[in-house]
Amino acid sequence: MRVRELVDEVPVVGPDDPVLDAVRTMWRQRVPGLVVVDGRGHLMSVLSVAEVLCSVIPSYVGEDALLARVIDEGHADDFLAECAGRKVRDCLPRGHRGPAAVSPDATVLEAAASMASTGCPLAAVVADDGRVLGAVSWHALLDRLLTTTRPRTSPTDA
Repeated sequence: MRVRELVDEVPVVGPDDPVLDAVRTMWRQRVPGLVVVDGRGHLMSVLSVAEVLCSVIPSYVGEDALLARVIDEGHADDFLAECAGRKVRDCLPRGHRGPAAVSPDATVLEAAASMASTGCPLAAVVADDGRVLGAVSWHALLDRLLTTTRPRTSPTDA
């Protein structure tokens, strides 16, 4: 099976869009992330809720979650409120890895590998000319796996 058979439309955002609008879109449409495109509609990145949270949680809390217990609710709310003034570009993943992306001719395994290597819950499906055609999510991959996989039986079960 090829990714083109699983591709879904997914909301796209620009790097200068308000991040709270992006989060609201994810919530309303029940998608694990959004595709970020430049002015020509070409893939820049994929933004997930996890990346938004990582951008507002202090790094020392991200390194040791137990430290979150010593932060009172008021200060915790302040960290989350910082999202209000941020743009999508402020929350994009940093580092040398590119976004999870595959061609429409990619196999399901290639899409899964792309998501696994980037830690992203969806992979953008990108045409040869760089246009984003949509995305394939972990949900679509699991749905495909669960509907095509039959329980194995051992010779003693027969």
